[in-house]
Amino acid sequence: MKALVKEELGHGNLNVIETEEPEINNDQIKIEVKAAGVCGSDIHTYEGEYEVNTPLTLGHEFSGKIVEVGDNVTEFHIGDRVTSETTFYVCGECRYCKNGDYNLCPDRVGLGSQEDGGFAKYVVAKKESVHRLPENVDYISGALTEPLACAYHAVMEKASLKEDDLVVVLGPGPIGLFTAQVAMSAGAEVVIAGLDQDQGRLKKADELGISRTVNLQQEDINEIVESLTDGYGADVVFECSGAVPALNMGLDLLRKKGEYIQVGIFSDAKVLADFEKIVQKELTVIGSRSQKPSCWEPSLELMNSGKVKAKSLVTHEYGIDEWDKSYQAIKSSEAIKVVLKPLD
Repeated sequence: MKALVKEELGHGNLNVIETEEPEINNDQIKIEVKAAGVCGSDIHTYEGEYEVNTPLTLGHEFSGKIVEVGDNVTEFHIGDRVTSETTFYVCGECRYCKNGDYNLCPDRVGLGSQEDGGFAKYVVAKKESVHRLPENVDYISGALTEPLACAYHAVMEKASLKEDDLVVVLGPGPIGLFTAQVAMSAGAEVVIAGLDQDQGRLKKADELGISRTVNLQQEDINEIVESLTDGYGADVVFECSGAVPALNMGLDLLRKKGEYIQVGIFSDAKVLADFEKIVQKELTVIGSRSQKPSCWEPSLELMNSGKVKAKSLVTHEYGIDEWDKSYQAIKSSEAIKVVLKPLD
């Protein structure tokens, strides 16, 4: 079969090559991929910033149809429409695994980073990671369950969000747009902010019904947040851009005893944060890493019910042999979300 493979580390070295069709063991499921989303981490891997186990088929956001199940698999059947968590292996013994925090297991192996992922005709997942797509969730939406689950984890599991809270989302990329939708589904009022280059994404936020969009280069977000909160400040800030200026902006926008959730990944791990604000305002600062098994079924139901419109974020679709086009669409900020299709 043909697969989009990172053949060597460094910039580039991502090519469509002929690979062996994968085989499964008794506890695994073989999925015929119908759609696979391109994540920011795929971009970073292509550019040589993230290291993976080369040679490796990338792609950890995917959906498809089951074509084969192992002898010990009774929960799923051939023909089921499914998606899968990215977790391929965890130790099951550490304190994080025992608490269901598989995203924090030190021995975790992920699809598309250590094990072959979904930029191919077929992908293999362990049975515990597979989820059926509900009736109203098509393959393209299903392929975006993983980034939605990341947003769900941040909003519903890491933050202490309450109905009618004023939430600020910094960064209107796919994760920011998902975060805003999940927060809206929980009854929050949401302000999502971006830059001039994000005009298309801010327009999409308007189309999705997000409470308020702000262009930071044309409007004063401090004045807007103060006007919406009687001068107190936001209850919760989700930083989804990975931009250092957004970190300190978020701390500034929060009310006293507010919550700051870091979702985006900074290009440089060491950043300057205004700890004076953290101390004087008694802020709670929380990191949110990836997603957990507990996020997947609620995320699928949010799409099934129409509270989250995942497919509307997809602006470009390409075959896996059109990586260069998908890369340029993302880097130019023309695309919001890109989905790749396998080759027969």
